[in-house]
Amino acid sequence: MKKIKTHKLIKEEFSGKVTEFEEGVYAKVILRTREIMSADERGLVHGGFIFSLADYAAMVCVNKPTVVLKEACIKFKRPVKTGDVLEAYAEKVRQEGKYYTIDVKVKRGDTIIAEGKFIAVVPPKHVLDI
Repeated sequence: MKKIKTHKLIKEEFSGKVTEFEEGVYAKVILRTREIMSADERGLVHGGFIFSLADYAAMVCVNKPTVVLKEACIKFKRPVKTGDVLEAYAEKVRQEGKYYTIDVKVKRGDTIIAEGKFIAVVPPKHVLDI
């Protein structure tokens, strides 16, 4: 049975729920957006929640206990409104030692909402202990 080894205290209601993954290969995470995520009275979801979903998918793709985000470049392509269900798909494209490059696409159905490149690093111990 596969086990998620990273970000164990993440709040699924804000960063998504892992639906599928293979350590060091890929991860799928789903987020159902909620009213509390709204940036305005029309229900526009703040981009920080979309980024959190993409980041979490990248971290689960690596799935090491000490993995952290080093760098990210993300492009937002479409707006998101409360009630939308988003799926993030993260795929490792390269690994060089402790550094991982992960491509992430966030979709609403077949529509790409955001996509980006994330660079994660796996330090030998927790970053707060370094």
